[in-house]
Formats: sequence, structure tokens, C-alpha cells
Amino acid sequence: MTDLPLAQTLYRAGHWSGDAATVTLDYDARFLRRKRLVTDDGTPFVVDLEQTTSLNPGDALALNDGRLVAVAAADEPVLIVTGENLARLAWHIGNRHTPCQVETGRLLIQRDPVIAHMLAHLDATVTEGQEPFTPEGGAYGHGRTHAHEHGHSAHDHSHGHAH
Repeated sequence: MTDLPLAQTLYRAGHWSGDAATVTLDYDARFLRRKRLVTDDGTPFVVDLEQTTSLNPGDALALNDGRLVAVAAADEPVLIVTGENLARLAWHIGNRHTPCQVETGRLLIQRDPVIAHMLAHLDATVTEGQEPFTPEGGAYGHGRTHAHEHGHSAHDHSHGHAH
């Protein structure tokens, strides 16, 4: 398979301690199952998780040789959204299933000229920035939002009643 160290275990932030190397990844790169990565100090390793997972800043991957690799969020191109009615702006962003980082006094989204245009027409102030992007997790406990069916036919489980 590979001679590189293998990471098959993920510890969520706050559930690990000790010394760790760091791997700095942007938002899209933190969504993975199997991928070759390189720590910030140049050490290559392979992530091989059981399922596709959203890694969050502060999480750690355990290598099969006992070392830990902490996950950090990289600076990346973002749009910084401000305005008088952030709740309204956040609603419009969410209505388009766009990942959004919600902070006091501002919203951050990935750069998207179509969304930027829409927000400007909603009287938002939209400026470009370069910083870590760590949006809210998806609804129902999922770490990322996906375009998929939410109807009853999409899920293989019982509600205890007929549909």
C-alpha cells in the first residue's frame, strides 16, 4: 500500500492532548476520507478514514506510529459581509445552501461573485478578505451541507408510522 505513516483515527478538538505536528488546510481540503497530506514541517502521511469526514481546526489525526497531527485552518479567499440586518442577510445566504461563518457583526462566506452581487442588492457591504474559513456545521448534526434529497424516501429508517 504505502510506506507513509497512516492516519485512521480522528480525535475531535478537546479530546486529545500532547505534542503534535500541524497540517494547515483550507475549508474544502478539510473534507476528506482518503488523501495524502503533508504536515507544515514537511512530513508526508496518508489519511484513510472510515468515511468522508469534515475536519475542524483543533482536531487531531493519530498516525499509526503514535504521532499526532493537529488540524489548522488555512487563510483563504473569503467575502466579509456586514450590514444593518445580518439575520436577513444570513437567511438569504442559507437559503442558497452556502456555507457561512457567523460572527458578531459580520458573516464570512467563500468568494462567489453571484452571492456577492445578491448581497449587495440587499444593502450589504461585501469586502474581500483572506482569513481562515470555519463555517457553521450543517443541520441535523452533519458537518457539511450537501445538495441531496431530504424527503422520506432518501432515508432508510423508520419513524414508526406509515407515509
